[in-house]
Amino acid sequence: MALITLRDITLAFGGPPLFDGINLQIEPGDRLCLLGRNGTGKSTLLKLIGGELPLEGGEIQRQQGLRVALVSQDVPMGIDGTVFDVVASGMGNAAELLAEYHRVAHSLSLEGSEALLAELEELQHKLEESGGWSLHHEVERVLKRLQLDAEVAFSALSGGTKRRVLLAKALIAAPDILLLDEPTNHLDIDTILWLEDFLLHQVKTLVFVTHDRAFARRLANRVAELDRGRIYAFNCGYDEFVERREALLEAEVTRQALFDKKLAQEEAWVRQGIKARRTRNEGRVRALKSLREEYRQRRERQGTAKIQLQEGERSGRLVAEVEHVSFAYDGRPIITDLTTTIMRGDRVGIIGPNGSGKTTLLRLLLGELTPDQGAVKAGSRLEIVYFDQMREQLDPDRSVQDNVGEGNDTLVINGKSRHIIGYLQDFLFSPERARSPVSILSGGERNRLLLAKLFTKPSNVLVMDEPTNDLDAETLDLLEDLLLEYSGTLLLVSHDREFLNNVVGSTLVLSGDGAVREYVGGYDDWLRQAAAEAPAAPVTSKPAQEKGRPQKERPRKLSFKEERELAALPDRIAALEEEQGRLHVTLADPDFYKSAGAEVAAINTRLGELEQELAAAYGRWEELEALQ
Repeated sequence: MALITLRDITLAFGGPPLFDGINLQIEPGDRLCLLGRNGTGKSTLLKLIGGELPLEGGEIQRQQGLRVALVSQDVPMGIDGTVFDVVASGMGNAAELLAEYHRVAHSLSLEGSEALLAELEELQHKLEESGGWSLHHEVERVLKRLQLDAEVAFSALSGGTKRRVLLAKALIAAPDILLLDEPTNHLDIDTILWLEDFLLHQVKTLVFVTHDRAFARRLANRVAELDRGRIYAFNCGYDEFVERREALLEAEVTRQALFDKKLAQEEAWVRQGIKARRTRNEGRVRALKSLREEYRQRRERQGTAKIQLQEGERSGRLVAEVEHVSFAYDGRPIITDLTTTIMRGDRVGIIGPNGSGKTTLLRLLLGELTPDQGAVKAGSRLEIVYFDQMREQLDPDRSVQDNVGEGNDTLVINGKSRHIIGYLQDFLFSPERARSPVSILSGGERNRLLLAKLFTKPSNVLVMDEPTNDLDAETLDLLEDLLLEYSGTLLLVSHDREFLNNVVGSTLVLSGDGAVREYVGGYDDWLRQAAAEAPAAPVTSKPAQEKGRPQKERPRKLSFKEERELAALPDRIAALEEEQGRLHVTLADPDFYKSAGAEVAAINTRLGELEQELAAAYGRWEELEALQ
């Protein structure tokens, strides 16, 4: 039975209908990837499913008691408190009391006092009365699973970590359906890989919006595309969806061509005049009117952006020479003893965890920062265009047109004069949209606008810091082709693995401790080379087999001992978690600290051991299940 059913949903915001009678069912176990061009209503549909927007037409049927949690694309403003407070707020009525208990318990651990102990006992009593006491352990379990520090202020976190906190808040409510809007935006590659594994193993039913093709390929078992007010659902993975969608679009083009040919023939016939008011002629006229109305109602598929780069004068052969460069910030090494050379025409990808110094490395290469040690030698005749991930070059209060034209009605593009409106239409901005303020644009539209602004300037060095965020798949494909044809030098920071694979020719990888390694190729090439560099596991010598018939490889099966081990693992994990829960309850009891003495340290040590034993047990369980 479907968890949620959408029937004949309609919605419009003044223009053509955003949803024109869409129907969709979400079943238990679905991992539905929602795709579509920028502005087709993907985020709006998630908000409708999550109950955050009212219906305009149609109906949504939900199973009784259905719990839905939405993690939006943007971090909401005005969230205060510690990480624990924010996550606990997903618990409902007990959230405020639980957060206060955690605050007092933390204060008591820092400095014990009779007043704090009495307050903690009173709060524990209230939690037990409200039924919220058992939730304390659940919050701590989720925080550990997501590797979050409960005591850190939410406002002090990076964008990626804030999104992980909001994910924890959604998970703590144990939703039947988890809704994620662009979950990989502003996350580094390691966190994206962790998120993929977590969602695969810990979340049963999921609806997510993403333009990260590798993420969609690994997670989705269903794909739905929003297109011109309709939704088209496919019961398959991402790669098969791409093939089936192309076939449908080709069939649509053929069908529309036949329709247009028939309409043209009927228009030519009616212009010849009707010789007599015979019934068959009157019927033909009525049919022509019907064809005209159908043509008028037809919504054309949004075109593809026509992005063009203006290439400047060729730079010198050398773009940047880096010799033994080191740079630190507040005593923390960001770059340590880096030596590399970037030549004209190189396409260099830069990879690393958030906070590892990727943008700092770019600024060192461009001469915007001076290294603490070593030297950076810049090449000659460099014309640099810089795409910054925060889009600070856009003024949100000015119109789209003014941001690009800077008060001018015409632009010179590749030596030819073009009107600003026509140029912006190449980037899929209609004349009405071109006159709108930047503040109302979606994330994908702002990225397209920044590309339009930057590409009005000639360049021979293109520096792009996270250009793929929010861009739809069609624009991503076009940008890839454009960068591959670009004869200048490209420096690219990105967490989009497929984009890196398709575009760059070499990769600089920052580890986060100051080390920077250089590899040939893109993301997958780096993984292969890094694996080859890793120390090989010791090989146990085996007696050589006697020569004979070549043995066919057989699939590995579980031995009897392994089958018994697999059957016993759930009970072992349950026992470990039960012991872990008892110890947490003991530590949370105010009476325990009155006579605990050295027992506190012993319990904390045991909790650390339990964490390691649980991780090993879960890992072994996954390994044996994969073999099975």
